[in-house]
Amino acid sequence: MRRLLFVLFIALPFLGISQVQKPVKWSFTSKKTADNNFEIHLTATVDNGWHIYSQTTPEGGPFPTSIQFSKNPLVIMSGELKEVGKLEVHNEPLFGVEVKQYSNKVDFLQTIKVKGNAKTTVKGSVEFMVCNNKQCLPPETLEFSVSLQ
Repeated sequence: MRRLLFVLFIALPFLGISQVQKPVKWSFTSKKTADNNFEIHLTATVDNGWHIYSQTTPEGGPFPTSIQFSKNPLVIMSGELKEVGKLEVHNEPLFGVEVKQYSNKVDFLQTIKVKGNAKTTVKGSVEFMVCNNKQCLPPETLEFSVSLQ
């Protein structure tokens, strides 16, 4: 019995460390809007109490969301990457800058045109950081791939 208690005493701290926090769930989809025109949706659903940062968060603040699209000769990007969601802007004393963030959900939207009637895929990566009122998790990078048909 003593041995069992000793093993549990030693193992319990490691069990707490092994919990991985993933407060953001991503979905990557496309929507055809017209002949050869598509919208790419990179949607972040954020757990309650957490927030993710805008691409336009100023330097000196938390890590802004950054989205990179891989080159594809069949795809033409139309316009700038948009953020669709309820933008929250406030002065954050911890960083000393005006922070731009989203809670609950944000949709990063890129309009594209496909050359001809080709079926292709848009690939890329999204790098982001999330915080709550107690902690920030290190920036994370996810690869994505979205089929266009």
